[in-house]
Amino acid sequence: MKPIADCRLYGILDLGYVRGADMPGMAARMIEGGVDILQLRGKGAAEEEVEVLGNQVLEVTESAGVPLIINDYPQLVPSIGARGAHVGQDDFAVEDARWRAGRSLAGEVDRPWIGKSTHSIAQALAAEAEGADYIGFGPLFATPTKPGRPAVGMADIAAVMAQVRIPVFCIGGIKRENLGAVLAAGARRVVIVSGILQASDVVGYCREVKAQLADLE
Repeated sequence: MKPIADCRLYGILDLGYVRGADMPGMAARMIEGGVDILQLRGKGAAEEEVEVLGNQVLEVTESAGVPLIINDYPQLVPSIGARGAHVGQDDFAVEDARWRAGRSLAGEVDRPWIGKSTHSIAQALAAEAEGADYIGFGPLFATPTKPGRPAVGMADIAAVMAQVRIPVFCIGGIKRENLGAVLAAGARRVVIVSGILQASDVVGYCREVKAQLADLE
């Protein structure tokens, strides 16, 4: 399984864009294109539905060695066998989420990853202090995925990268077309949602993004 430090392109399987029945196939195409880590997100979906979909997607991610993250439902991590969970500012604290994910905090190699959404430098530093394994930082641009959430822009990317020691995944409205500007602002890891999920060639789209990220190494 790829360690979080080696993950650059973070993809999200979002029920707002992809039907449940199409999730495993979409996951396979994203992984073929080079996505390093996948999150299953079903805002408004019943916990039981997320669990069923998680088990289906895991069959794809596990064989490829790609970590699977469950959004909002850390308690589903053990039953699915996912790598971890992602929580927002208004969700569980990191320690609580890790406890719900079913393993102890005491230095276990296989302890679940817990990621946290952050929208400012202060929140990013707080999430690191809480013990998050990685953070999402954004939304950089206005995005329908987060309606009502104001864009934070790109001015603070460099500062976050300089001050936060855990992996920082920039998120929110990032697409292939603006990726160059995001990377020029200091980002080294990105989350892309609609750009990938709505692409006519998902594999090709992901490969182009990975190529741009690889140029940073």
